[in-house]
Amino acid sequence: MKQTTVHVWRGAGVESVHRVSVAVADAKGKLRAWSGDALLPTLARSAIKPFQALPLVEDGGLLRWGITDPELALCAASHNAEPFHVTAALSLLARIGQDEEALACGPQRPMHPESALALDRAGRLPTRIHNNCSGKHAGMLALARLHGWPTEGYQRSDHPVQRRMRETFALWAEVAPETLSEGVDGCGIPTFGASLSVVAGAFARLASAAQTAGTAAHRVVSAMTRHPEYVAGTGRACTDVMRAARGRVLVKIGAEGVYGAGWPEAGLGLALKVEDGAMRAAPPALVAVLRALGWPLEEDAALSAHAEPAVKNTRNETVGKLTVDVRLERSR
Repeated sequence: MKQTTVHVWRGAGVESVHRVSVAVADAKGKLRAWSGDALLPTLARSAIKPFQALPLVEDGGLLRWGITDPELALCAASHNAEPFHVTAALSLLARIGQDEEALACGPQRPMHPESALALDRAGRLPTRIHNNCSGKHAGMLALARLHGWPTEGYQRSDHPVQRRMRETFALWAEVAPETLSEGVDGCGIPTFGASLSVVAGAFARLASAAQTAGTAAHRVVSAMTRHPEYVAGTGRACTDVMRAARGRVLVKIGAEGVYGAGWPEAGLGLALKVEDGAMRAAPPALVAVLRALGWPLEEDAALSAHAEPAVKNTRNETVGKLTVDVRLERSR
C-alpha cells in the first residue's frame, strides 16, 4: 500500500511524520487514484458545507431573500471573521429578519490574527458572528424561515433543517441516509461521515453537476470559486488554492485534517484526511497531492507558502519546514 506522508523537519532532522489517506473518484464513484486507506471512515466535518448550502438554492431561498453570491459563498465557508466576512454574515441575517442572537454557534476568536487584534484594541470580546461557521448557520436559519420551520433548535439533528442536510449529503454521496455516521461539529451542527471514497464521489458529482448552468450545484460552486475570499480568507489554503486554480477547482477544509475538492471540467472529486488530525499537515498535503494529480494550479507565492510551510520559533526565526512525500496508486 502506498502511503503519502508529511514530514516535519527541525534543523536537518525529521521530528514528526503525519500519515495521509486520499481518495480520488469520478462521478460514477470509481476510484481513479488513492493513497493509504481510501476506505478510511471519516467525519467530513466542515468539508461538507457546499452540500449543506444546496437546499437553500434548490428551494428558492436566493430569490426569496435576495441573497448575493458572496453571501452564498459564506454559507459554505469556514471563514476568518475578517471585517468583510462579518459584514456579509450580518447582511444575510438582516435579509431574513434575524440577528446574531439567533445563531446557535458559540463565540469564537477570529481566525485572522489582525482581526482578532482589532477586537482586542477596541476592548471587545468575540461574539457568535465571529464564529467561522456563522455563515453556514445564517444559511440554515434562512432555510428554516423559507419553509416556516421553527428557528429555535435548528441545530438539532431531529430538526427539519438537519434532516434535510442529511438527506442532501446522502443523495450526492449515493448512499442511504441511515448509513451515514454522525457527530456534532465544533459549531454545534451535525456533521456526517462515510469512507473517503464515498466523500470523494460526492464531490465528483457536485463538480460534474456544476458544469450545468442554472443548477443549484452550479450556483454554489460558482459562488465559492468566484469569491474564494469568502470561503476562508487571508492566508488560508482554501482561498489561495482556488485562486491559484483560477476558479477551476473547488476546495473546502474540514477540521481534524480533512479536505474535500472537486474539478468540474474533469468530473473528479477528492477527499483527504490527515490520519492523526493534525491541521498543520493538511494544506501542504493537499497542495502536493493536487500537483501530483495534475489538477490545474498556477504557481504563485501564496500557494508555495502552503506547499512547504516554515516551522518558526517564538522569535519568528525559521527553524524547520514541512515537506510532503506523495505516493499515489492509480486505477488502470
